[in-house]
Amino acid sequence: MAIRVLLADDQELVRRGFRMILESEPGIEVVAEAADGQEAVDAVLRHRPDVALVDVQMPGTDGLVATERILELAGDRTRVVILTTFERDEYVFRALGAGASGFVLKTAPPTELIAAVHAAGRGDALLSPSVTRRVLGELAGRGRPAGPVPGLDRLTDRETEVLRLIGQGLSNAEIAGELLLGEATVKTHVSGVLSKLGLRDRVQAVVVAHRHGLVT
Repeated sequence: MAIRVLLADDQELVRRGFRMILESEPGIEVVAEAADGQEAVDAVLRHRPDVALVDVQMPGTDGLVATERILELAGDRTRVVILTTFERDEYVFRALGAGASGFVLKTAPPTELIAAVHAAGRGDALLSPSVTRRVLGELAGRGRPAGPVPGLDRLTDRETEVLRLIGQGLSNAEIAGELLLGEATVKTHVSGVLSKLGLRDRVQAVVVAHRHGLVT
């Protein structure tokens, strides 16, 4: 089935451009558009998209508030990917803290936008490379809290190794090459890690791996 996408941006030309890019990709369908954050929230409740692409700066209810409301109301049914022309840290961390499954710059190539939608659609997450560097740098600067991670002791040795490699930013294919495993096997291990730790996606797994010493 096609990944159903909502586009939320206050500029109609931008929405048209994104629609053309996304609908040229097999397996992606744009089901609704919104010109501000409140329209985005209403459209999510009405159309129940798999992925909402949400601009940060919109009139009225901005994209970050809309993200928080969408994820509060829709839960895991709709994943949010933040779109912006800015790389300001407060945007990144507030969006990720709200539960966004991706953060893509509008200046990124179309292939990165498409990859972010596919990743969010399958319950994964994708960040622009420059955003990933900021996230990892921030995590390194915050240090690590004391105490065990709930569920961490339930991981097998292999799952712990997979979590460590996720924390390094490796994809499933790269993890498979590193551990000499099939990609389907790695996918199973990743699912096990997320389930046992109660994590939404890889972004949260990266946070856990860095905050609890699995990645130095």
